[in-house]
Amino acid sequence: MKKTTAFRPTRTRALRTAAAASALGLALALTGCGSSDADTADAQAGAEADAAVDAASALTLSEGWVKAAAADDGMTAVFGQLKNSSDQDIQFTGADAAMAGMTELHETVEDGSTGSTMMQEKEGGFVIPAGGELTLEPGGNHIMLMELSEDIEPGAEVTVTLVTDAGDLEVTVPAKEFAGAQEEYEQGDHSGHDHGDHSGHDHGDHSGHDHGDHSGHDHDHGDDEHADHDH
Repeated sequence: MKKTTAFRPTRTRALRTAAAASALGLALALTGCGSSDADTADAQAGAEADAAVDAASALTLSEGWVKAAAADDGMTAVFGQLKNSSDQDIQFTGADAAMAGMTELHETVEDGSTGSTMMQEKEGGFVIPAGGELTLEPGGNHIMLMELSEDIEPGAEVTVTLVTDAGDLEVTVPAKEFAGAQEEYEQGDHSGHDHGDHSGHDHGDHSGHDHGDHSGHDHDHGDDEHADHDH
């Protein structure tokens, strides 16, 4: 009579079932772990995007204006209050305007030898502090527009693009008459503008005046000598 081993197949199936369940559990665990890592990465990317500062939403220019000027003047300046409403510092690095061949950011510095102040380009630009502001004013920090290609009449509106490390901000400001803030400039290009005015004035007054006086004096002296000789 043949013996039967009824329990062996059952045990084998049980082992196979347990192995399959273990493999499935491991796969699910790995899938869950991968999903968790992806979710974390997405969350970090979203946080970084939320933290990024945009100049268009963080910066505003209030009480902005530009000094009216003729193209022959060669230069003018833009003023106002730049406010930073974000929680991060913003670096203001430059500006651009259609009617200006060149633009610079200028600061006020003191001449140690004379005690007077003069204007020079601000290397690297200005920091607009988080929650703070930068004041641009006549006789102080300002945006200089140079190599003007057209007149800027009083009442005209001028569009200027402000360049920052948080992006660009386009602003439009009115032109106003202003006779003050005839600054001295440290750089040769700027002082050359003042030099044209002063040298032309000195040349006309001094050379003309001296020439007239001296030539007239010499001429009278010559008449006196002739008169004495004839006498």
